[in-house]
Amino acid sequence: MLTSPAGSANPVSGREITARQAGRGRQPSMVRPDRLRPGKSGGRNARDRRTKAFLRKPVFRMLFLLPAGAALLVGLNAGLQLLGADAPVKLERFPEIHGMLLVLSFVGTVIALERSVALGKAAGYASPALLGAAGLLMISPLPLWIGKVALLAGTVAMVLVYIPLWRRQCENVVLIQILGGVTAVGAAALWLRIPSIAVLLPFLVSFVVLTIAGERLELARIGISSRKAEPLLTALAFALTAAAAATLLWPAIGYPLFGLALLTMVGWLVGFDAARKTIRSDGLPRYIAACLLAGYGWLAVAGVGLALQESPLTGASYDVVVHSVFLGFTISMIMAHAPVILPAVLRKPLPYTELFWVPAVLLHGSLLLRLGMGDAAGVHGAWVAGGVLNVTAILLFAIMAVYQATRPPKVTQ
Repeated sequence: MLTSPAGSANPVSGREITARQAGRGRQPSMVRPDRLRPGKSGGRNARDRRTKAFLRKPVFRMLFLLPAGAALLVGLNAGLQLLGADAPVKLERFPEIHGMLLVLSFVGTVIALERSVALGKAAGYASPALLGAAGLLMISPLPLWIGKVALLAGTVAMVLVYIPLWRRQCENVVLIQILGGVTAVGAAALWLRIPSIAVLLPFLVSFVVLTIAGERLELARIGISSRKAEPLLTALAFALTAAAAATLLWPAIGYPLFGLALLTMVGWLVGFDAARKTIRSDGLPRYIAACLLAGYGWLAVAGVGLALQESPLTGASYDVVVHSVFLGFTISMIMAHAPVILPAVLRKPLPYTELFWVPAVLLHGSLLLRLGMGDAAGVHGAWVAGGVLNVTAILLFAIMAVYQATRPPKVTQ
């Protein structure tokens, strides 16, 4: 989304092959080109072309989504286990890794893959590979610290990918996402020593919010007339990052500041995003706008919840903030961008269908049930039912997306 998914590499020009006349009377026109050895530069250019062609293959890029898909499925299974519902597989470790699997291994892999595609270099794919592998390692019977180290390596590799992207495009949209990557490194590093996800929550929230905010800024630039809008969002990104660090050092001050920074960022997104206008259209633009605006609403709910805290969240407040951000906001963003971003990343079309509205409406309706009647009103049955429907909505969208992407294209007469 920051650059062309295929990267910005210049096309390789053709080579002119000539032969030396070594006194044997051989004319250049008589030399067969296939008998000549290309020089080092020519060989390197040929290898570069083959490498770039391989990196663009849909099958190659799909390989990185397989472990991400496994992380999603196990994370959802762990969510059912935490709800006390009838989870297909019940293992003691699953609830412990639930949050990191979904945020850094699943969402992180998807984001890292998109960044790697934008970079267009083979080394850039180390990040999605490591983040996906970390999820598999966390699921495996191996000691958990191995998966944690792989997760940290994957987040560090993600930040390293942003460095050449920054050199290519020294702009605020990249800088904001670099801050998001830094907070992901912070969350992964702290998890090595701090097992409580509640303590790491501001870093995980910052990762997804800053990454998505940077992408929305890139898409909203055309319609923004105010010169202050972009510097304002950049300042808010730095404020959110600093407030996340403050929640560790001075929780009583850090959490209210973090919540206020988050609310201010929501105000920026609602005020400058084109979704306020495209919601009046129809088809795909209206669907995307509805998902975006609903996601911003849930992010505001989380901002209020965090602004009222003076210490790491617990109980119902924790459940409300976590699922407002990572289901109501993050999954809604994924649903909104999938028909546009996945074709660019995987080089396969994902045709829009009005049926995409079904899982989107189910997601937000089930969140209202879970957080409104479950957490706020204290109705346990509503909390469990809402959580199960959350999982159903995500799985339904995933199934529909796979079906749309793999079915044969319609042949028009």
